[in-house]
Amino acid sequence: MRFYIFVFLCSAAILQGCSTYMPSDPGNLCTIFTENEDWYEDAKNARERWGAPLHVMMAIMKQESSFVADAKPPMQYFLFIPIGRVSSAYGYAQAQDPVWDDYQRSSGNSWSSRDDFSDAIDFIGWYMNITNRKNGVSKWDAYRQYLNYHEGWGGYSRQTYKGKTWLLNIAKKVESQSAQYAAQMKKCEF
Repeated sequence: MRFYIFVFLCSAAILQGCSTYMPSDPGNLCTIFTENEDWYEDAKNARERWGAPLHVMMAIMKQESSFVADAKPPMQYFLFIPIGRVSSAYGYAQAQDPVWDDYQRSSGNSWSSRDDFSDAIDFIGWYMNITNRKNGVSKWDAYRQYLNYHEGWGGYSRQTYKGKTWLLNIAKKVESQSAQYAAQMKKCEF
């Protein structure tokens, strides 16, 4: 009987650790980090590792997944039959399979998971660092960093974003969110 109680308690503890945090106010970075101090530590670690500003990384993540751990693109349908998702994007960072594989290989984080905040924020910092190296975009430039993030490094250099008014508007939204997060961070007690 004691064995079963032990197994039950261990299972409950593991499941408790698997529960995902959802910010009560995703537009306020101070609130996000006050509610979940682990996220602040993870974002700080990514900033230190890749030199990417915390507020830019968080603005990109907010745009991509709204901080939903297992976010996925919508399902496509033929008539009423599901035929698959628009892309392989998944998790907090909405990273697609090929670029996630590149991240795992080049960062040494081979056991990383896209639905783990720590890994996802590290991925975004890594991506921003390469964007800076490949395309010369400042890590502080949320607008152009987001265009790279969405279109890929090659797409950005070919300017595939031109004529995509909807995407340019989203990049402006990320830029605005980043500026708001930066202003909020100055008032936080971290």
